[in-house]
Amino acid sequence: MAWARRILRVNLTEGTCSEEPLNMEWAMQYLGQRGLATKYLAEEIDPKVDPLSPDNKLIFATGPLTGTGASTSARYSVITKSPLTGCVACSNSGGYFGPELKNAGWDMIIFEGKAEKPVYLVIEDDVAELHDASEIWGKSIWYAEDWIKEKHQEPLFQVAGIGVPGEIGVLFSAVVNNKHRAAGRSGVGTVMGSKNLKAVAVRGTKGVTVADPEAFEAAVAAAKKVLADNAVTGQALPTYGTQVLMNVINEIGALPTRNARDVQFEGADDISGEAMHRPRRSDGKPNLVRNTGCFGCTIACGRLSNIDPTHFSVKDKPEYHHPSGGVEYENAWALGADTGVNDLEALTYCNYRCNEHALDPITTGATIAAAMELYETGAMTKEDTGGIELKFGSAEALVAAIDALCDGTEFGKLLGLGSKRLCEKFGKPELSMTVKGQEFPAYDPRGIQGMGLTYATSNRGACHLRSYTVASEVLGIPEKTDPLVTEGKAALVKAFQDATAAVDSTGLCIFTTFAWTLEDIAPQVDAACEGEWTVEKLLEVGERIWNLERKFNLDAGITPDQDTLPQRILKEAAKTGPAKGMVNRLEEMLPEYYQLRGWTPEGVPTQDTLARLGLA
Repeated sequence: MAWARRILRVNLTEGTCSEEPLNMEWAMQYLGQRGLATKYLAEEIDPKVDPLSPDNKLIFATGPLTGTGASTSARYSVITKSPLTGCVACSNSGGYFGPELKNAGWDMIIFEGKAEKPVYLVIEDDVAELHDASEIWGKSIWYAEDWIKEKHQEPLFQVAGIGVPGEIGVLFSAVVNNKHRAAGRSGVGTVMGSKNLKAVAVRGTKGVTVADPEAFEAAVAAAKKVLADNAVTGQALPTYGTQVLMNVINEIGALPTRNARDVQFEGADDISGEAMHRPRRSDGKPNLVRNTGCFGCTIACGRLSNIDPTHFSVKDKPEYHHPSGGVEYENAWALGADTGVNDLEALTYCNYRCNEHALDPITTGATIAAAMELYETGAMTKEDTGGIELKFGSAEALVAAIDALCDGTEFGKLLGLGSKRLCEKFGKPELSMTVKGQEFPAYDPRGIQGMGLTYATSNRGACHLRSYTVASEVLGIPEKTDPLVTEGKAALVKAFQDATAAVDSTGLCIFTTFAWTLEDIAPQVDAACEGEWTVEKLLEVGERIWNLERKFNLDAGITPDQDTLPQRILKEAAKTGPAKGMVNRLEEMLPEYYQLRGWTPEGVPTQDTLARLGLA
């Protein structure tokens, strides 16, 4: 129950679609979505494979709770080997695509090989067919979604796909569904483009069943009440979205600014959640239209915004004079504070473009920020930028850089390398704020010490969603810890990593854990799925997933000495705020973390640990 128990395997080389049963033995060990799809990936590809070769595989995966009606049961993930990092990649998205795939009767889709020419996949319940995508290749995913719905006369299709950057090899292309929900990080859309796969359209009418409907309904109702009664999930996120954090993180001196040269941004309030509510001078309307929610969500943290039609970015572009996905915290930080730009309308336009052409806004903004520092140091010139005066704080330069990426210009292709390769190319590798090749997000590890260990040890490169210690270190959830101390952070990071891996495998949203613990989640999984699913079992599943990912990365050639941070974070002290004079003290946390993980002092899982988790 809960699982559809079916996989759709699509061989793009042969142009075939076939059904096979889900491996239920693996489902009992890895649950679904992130964990189960990673198991399939690890079993079916050589970890050393070139991520952009036909031998890499791309998996769209739901969790057992996806589409069930549990609060936030909208999630699906895209799993592959990352072209940006060389690590295992798993990017998570909400909206309505995941539940539609589940309602069509599929737990996951495994894409293998490469199509001879551009194609898109159409799934209508049990029927799956590949179609010619030549008319939408070279177009945005916004255009492609509308075209597919019109072509097939099916307005209820849920469509996920890529834009031009994913087609031309920009290394941080995302997969976007519902026009502003994204499996955003690690270049999963780039792999999709390398396979000549433009989009997936799904219509499902089968429904989703659970093992014990009465117990499930009771568990879901109890869990929804917890969300409603919590200050974060019941009030702050519905009102301000994740943008509630902008001023909070800035005040504690942990907002990476101007490529992390600074830890506080003087323009933070101008691009904050509060600013999105304020009337603007030109027309008296706020940037925010309303909040939005994914399938089954009772939090509704999403933002729907509009852009001032007189703003320079859109005044001659009426196609953007409509409400669409507004900035959330990570987007506003990456496109704003990290580039020194405090123009909310410009950031909203840039976010529209990232959604329209399926770009990861975190890596996009951080790469532009690195390019701005390269430009200001003289390493990069106007000849390189196509004439753009790429200075920190310039909204015009930011908009021009985003347009270059979306339009596939020479400068856009240069930015499409990501900051690590870009900075290496211009002889300044130290200016890339990355771990394992992936740009770190909106929390400076000098001001939040646990996030330094989180970034350094993340299996997909720098990431906040693998271990959100900000919940504890800043928000006091589930208990308050001091963000400026290292003591206890190794245990905190491990606990967050294991719990998050389990939650990511259920089909539920990680934002629920601002209010829920596994005590709230386990009864929902247990009532929906066969077998016994206790808190202890979920934590074991999470630990197994974490070690499987680590093992994949080691086999892929990712070495433990890459569990580190940029020298700027380790050597250059914060200039202002509560962390003034401090660097991240990773060396104090990493040995204890390895020990708690059951790994060698060099960071390799021991045979005992692998055997205990069934990975030997």
